[in-house]
Amino acid sequence: MKKVKRLTEAKIQKMIASDPDNPELTDAQIARARPFKDVFPDLHASIKRSRGRPKIENPKEAVTLRLSPDTIEKFKATGDDWRARMAKALERAKV
Repeated sequence: MKKVKRLTEAKIQKMIASDPDNPELTDAQIARARPFKDVFPDLHASIKRSRGRPKIENPKEAVTLRLSPDTIEKFKATGDDWRARMAKALERAKV
């Protein structure tokens, strides 16, 4: 098994200081920093996404229903998607 060298705080700081592509920010630069959406409002608006799934016009409603074990077994025997098949059977039975 290969031994992994531990990084010390001094080694980490030395690696940070030696990176020319990512110099440490000064206090003045940090004070002038502004949020992305303020600096690039059009770009921010184009990539902003809402959270979660899109809202649908007619969402399904969760319910609790007690059924006999025989009925459940009959639907389960039809395969993994038995709940969807049960919902379709109920849709066909509605008046």
